[in-house]
Amino acid sequence: MEQTAREEIAKLNVPGASIALVRGEEVIFAKGVGVANVETGEAVRPEMLFRLGSTTKMLTAAALVGLAVEGKVDLNAPVGRYLTGLPPKLSQVTANQLLSHTAGIRDEAPMYGSHDDAALGNGIRAWTDAWLFTDPGRIFSYSNPGFWMAGYLVEVVSGKPYADAMEARVFQPLGMARTTLRPTVAMTWPLAQGHEAAGAAKCVVARPAADNAASWPAGSVFSNTADLARFAIAFLNGGRVGGKAVLDPKTIALMSAPHAAYPDSKESYGYGLTLMEFRGVKVLAHGGSRMGYGSYLMMAPAQRVAVIVQTNRTGMSLPATVEKAMEVLTTLGPKAAMRAPESMAVTAEDLSRHTGVYRNGGERLEILARENRLYLKRGGMVEVPLVKHSATRYALESGGPEYVVVAGADGKTQYLHSGSRSFARVE
Repeated sequence: MEQTAREEIAKLNVPGASIALVRGEEVIFAKGVGVANVETGEAVRPEMLFRLGSTTKMLTAAALVGLAVEGKVDLNAPVGRYLTGLPPKLSQVTANQLLSHTAGIRDEAPMYGSHDDAALGNGIRAWTDAWLFTDPGRIFSYSNPGFWMAGYLVEVVSGKPYADAMEARVFQPLGMARTTLRPTVAMTWPLAQGHEAAGAAKCVVARPAADNAASWPAGSVFSNTADLARFAIAFLNGGRVGGKAVLDPKTIALMSAPHAAYPDSKESYGYGLTLMEFRGVKVLAHGGSRMGYGSYLMMAPAQRVAVIVQTNRTGMSLPATVEKAMEVLTTLGPKAAMRAPESMAVTAEDLSRHTGVYRNGGERLEILARENRLYLKRGGMVEVPLVKHSATRYALESGGPEYVVVAGADGKTQYLHSGSRSFARVE
């Protein structure tokens, strides 16, 4: 494991990482590799804190679902029942839709903002219905702001600022003693500095460190592998850690159930967790990226195993190390053969159905037809030819992620979906 991790951080230009493996009720491997700060050369130690990025979402979900299990909030009721000052359409969104990314709320992830607890509520109360890029409940589309609202719901229903509510409802009960949302608390513990790439083989400390209290519920928890292992152990063992009940099994069941399907995919989303198969093993997982940091947590409930990876470079999650960890922890199926998808002919129907403008918040996509070919224009970029891989899947001729087309009732493409985000047709 250590050798794999060291080779991967060198290959990917990642300063350092902390890795933990869980089997049953025990942490069977915990190791830091690389450096916590490229300027000092201090080695990574497992107790060091890293920022999680979007892996935070499973913790926010645990808090809100826990409130629902206690009967303090109805996940299927309009949030306007609990949150005042929302515009008409947004007030009808449900907690179920927020937690499953089906609320139709646009996506963004501002790194900088206020450090004040009031920023979360102030920001959401200033929203207009324009934050909805489509009607709620129509399609899965990953939304950081949706989890801001979920966190604000935790704050209002619990009667405490979001950071304090998380401490009381999740971190303290699970014994996550060094996990916090507050940078001024995190800096008092051993902390791995966040880094950004500066060329192909160099990283620099990310300055100033990102912080925005208005977006904390979507991706700002500071934690270490030991604390995250306690969350995983509770999740894999009916809510118990060290023989003590710390998480309601009903919360675990609700978070683990599929609540939204990814368009044209076998994957689905629970609450703060992606449900998928990893080389034949059913797993729950989530990754995270926050400026300077990356993380990944994967759990296989049937095998009662988990792998946790934290890094100190923006968006890096060490996929080869995660795969090696799963090979160590359980029996996996064979690796899928890598085959380039075949191209198909674009039909006249394709040309008429797909052309148009699609939006998610401030991001704009346009599909154009010319000389019996389809082209994609993203934002201010040049038009790039599209290649058809199937009736619902297209990709840029130059390579990259696929674009899934989702038809509306009239047969025309109503949404484009790529990279977990959907874009609605603009008439």
